[in-house]
Amino acid sequence: MTDQTVNIGHLQSEQRGLKHSLLRGWRRKCPNCGAGPLLRGYLKVNDVCTVCREELFHHRADDGPAYLTILIVGHLMAPSLHIVFVTWRPEPLTLFTIFAVGCVGLSLYLLPRLKGAMIGFQWAKGMGGFGNDD
Repeated sequence: MTDQTVNIGHLQSEQRGLKHSLLRGWRRKCPNCGAGPLLRGYLKVNDVCTVCREELFHHRADDGPAYLTILIVGHLMAPSLHIVFVTWRPEPLTLFTIFAVGCVGLSLYLLPRLKGAMIGFQWAKGMGGFGNDD
């Protein structure tokens, strides 16, 4: 009986495609059906998918999307800042304004998408309550 449970869980994790789940999460759609909205508002996760009724409240995204956002924005903007400063030598206030707006804009764009992708990853791997370990 234990072997059947392990096999069923293994088959379930194989059927949940990681690539599709990540892409659906990136698009802020349900990782199960890809049609229902994953988020309501900016970062609030729906408890249940409105299309397929998949329970989504099991997610444990917490601070992960924020850390990934900072990591990506920092690695993109810091070298860009250096290149722009060395190449064109703009006025400090101009440089600050452009890169401040760029950092905020990129962060606001990436944060909900990375949260969706992280929830899609958790769903695909059956992490937390997403696995049927009743």
